[in-house]
Order: sequence, then C-alpha cells, then structure tokens
Amino acid sequence: MNTVIAFIFMFGLLVFIHEFGHLIFAKRAGMLAREFAIGFGPKIFAFTKNETVYTIRLLPIGGYVRVAGEDPEIIELKPGHHVGLEFNDFGKVSKIIVNNKSKHPNARVIEVEHVDLDHDLVIEGYEIDEHDEKLTFEVDSKAFFVMDERETQIAPYDRQFASKSPGQKAMQLFAGPMMNFLLAIVIFLILGVVQGVPVEEARMGEIVQGSPAEKAGFKANDEVIQIEDNPVSTWEEFTTIVRANPNEPLDVVVLRNGQEETLTVTPNEQRIEELDETYGQIGVTLAYEKTFFGTFTYGFQQTYDTTKLILTNLAMLVTGQLSIEMLSGPVGIYDATDQVVQTGFMNFLMWTAILSINLGIVNLVPLPALDGGRLLFVGLEVVRGKPLEPEREGIFHLIGFALLMLLMIIVTWNDIQRLFL
Repeated sequence: MNTVIAFIFMFGLLVFIHEFGHLIFAKRAGMLAREFAIGFGPKIFAFTKNETVYTIRLLPIGGYVRVAGEDPEIIELKPGHHVGLEFNDFGKVSKIIVNNKSKHPNARVIEVEHVDLDHDLVIEGYEIDEHDEKLTFEVDSKAFFVMDERETQIAPYDRQFASKSPGQKAMQLFAGPMMNFLLAIVIFLILGVVQGVPVEEARMGEIVQGSPAEKAGFKANDEVIQIEDNPVSTWEEFTTIVRANPNEPLDVVVLRNGQEETLTVTPNEQRIEELDETYGQIGVTLAYEKTFFGTFTYGFQQTYDTTKLILTNLAMLVTGQLSIEMLSGPVGIYDATDQVVQTGFMNFLMWTAILSINLGIVNLVPLPALDGGRLLFVGLEVVRGKPLEPEREGIFHLIGFALLMLLMIIVTWNDIQRLFL
C-alpha cells in the first residue's frame, strides 16, 4: 500500500508540474486552454474553472493540456444549418444551440447563411421559413456551442495556438520540461537542507551491515587516501577502483582520527544482466555535511549531473550501445519505486527528482507528438517564415503518437516479462 500511495503521489506530481507549465504559459500568451488532464482514457473526475476543464483520467501514462487550435475544432457550422441562438445582456450571442433546440424554448432559431467565429465573430442567416430579410448577429468572444447539452467555448483566432508568435509558441511548449527541471532543483535543495550535501573527499558515510566494508573494519568518517599505491582524493576515484576490481583483495589506506590505517577489503561481484557486465561493491555510502553554500549549489549541481548522465544513456540508446530492453514504462517504474520506497523517504525524493529530469529530457527529444517534436515545427516556422499547414503537421503528430503508443506497449511487455519470468 505504501508503494501504491508513493507511486500515485510521484506520478501525479511529475505530470501535474509538467502540464502546469504548459497551462500557465498558454494562459499568459492569451491562448484558450480547453482541458488540463492527468492521465489518458476515460474521465474519472472533472471540474471547470476559468475556461479550462480539469480532468483526471483512467490510464496513468502521462497527461496533456489541450489548447484551442492545436486540434481541429469539433463543431463546424455551415450554410443551411438550423441553430438556436441565446443572447447575453449586451445583445450578443452567448450560446449557439446546435441540436436538441426544443430543450431551449427561449432560443431564437435561424437558418445559417454565413458564419465567422474566427475573426469577425458574426452569424448571418434568416428566420426559419422567412428569407425576406437577412439577419446579422454579433457573437460574444466567450460564447459557447451547445451540442448534446454539453457546452464548448468558441475560440476566436486570437485565442488559438496558431495566432501566437513563434516565441510564445516555443515558450508554451518548453514550459513543461522546464518545470520538471525546476522541480528537480527544488527537491535536491530540500534534500540538501534535510540530510546535507555530499563531501568532496572520499569519506565514508554509512557502512552497510554484513557488507565487505564492515567485515574489513571500515567505520563512518574514514577518509580513503590510497588504494593499492594509487592516491585517492575524490569519491569518484575511490568507487572507480572498487567497481573495476570485483572479487579482488584491495589494500586501502584510510585516515581515522588523524591517523593512517591500512585495511584489506574484497569487493563483492555484482552483475548487470542487460549489459552482461560485472562490477565490484563493498557496501558503503558517501558522507554528507551541512553548509549554507553547499546546500544552495547542491540542487543545481545534482540536476546538472543527473541531466548529463541521462543524456549520455540516451545517446547510447540511439547509437545502439544500449538495448531497448533497458527502457522502462509505468510497470517498470512502479517496480523500481517499490524497491526505492523500502530504502527510505529521502531516497524516494531523490528518485522522484531523477524521474522528473528524465521526463523533461524525454519530452524535449524531437519526436512527433512530444514537446520536442512540436518545438521542431516552431523552428521550421521561423526558418520558412510561415507555419506548416496544420493538416500536414497534425498527420505527422498523429502517426508519431501511434508509434509512441506502440513503443509503450513493447516496453510495458518487457517490464512484465522481467517481473514474472
């Protein structure tokens, strides 16, 4: 149950922060954000506030902010259609009743001859069975279509994504990943305040009970200065030597209370099945300390280091050095979260920060349907001096989304096989 709660909290936080970035910058640019959704599939919960429908959906595989103009509008009026019109106190059309007009006895029913809800905001037409005089009605910029008793706000062109400058479009698309990076920085800062920041030298923190390090006599705050005649000044140098020597006895010189002591430790062999590689491990963690400056910079440094590591792994995946089997979907992430939760809340926070960075980076990859792919089209708009035709771009993203869903199915199947086979 702890894992379920932790996973729901983590997933909800990461997706909420990401989509909140898209939402805020869409509204700042004057776009009409029709829906803010956590998850995909059928709605579980929904409410409307400030023109936007907020929904929680069944499938926990992401989320989205639906901005007017990004997708074809659902309702299109054409000459000959019969619609009912309701008016506000200023005499402008506030509701356009598309069907079930009998349920709106106060609506004025007309036959449409011309309609412009993008620029001029007018509807022209005739009273039913009376074509002597053409009538023109001004439409409120926040009027609603009513179809099957469901209201959908109209979107004049200046409220649509396409009407905005390339800079506004790019910022709205980039805001989601940006918020994921900011969330990671905040989490790492919290970790720095609560548990301190890693020391620069190779100083021991926790010694795992029953580990090779405990059996060799290592103690907390021991500082490694030499391994097998090789000077050691950083934790990275220390771990590199240990990892490279599984099952090999190592003479380690440590500073303990100002005195040098030599200990002999044999790293256990650990194996990464996916890479067919082994490495050594002795069961120690790096020491932490609390300093104001160190805590302030820790959040940014950890975010930078984690970003660099993820980008390196992504490049290895693209070049074929890593197999697609290394990827994990929701099932694999849930399983990893279960293992992390058992090690403590601080590790769970760090895991959340790492996943937040990962989500930000993956969304910036220039693939169809992802933020990076849509940013690519904004770049093309700048180069061409005009946007690509919406129909062509829409087909591109639709195909890309289908391929991403196929990849998600493959990755999820691999996750299930790893769990049960």
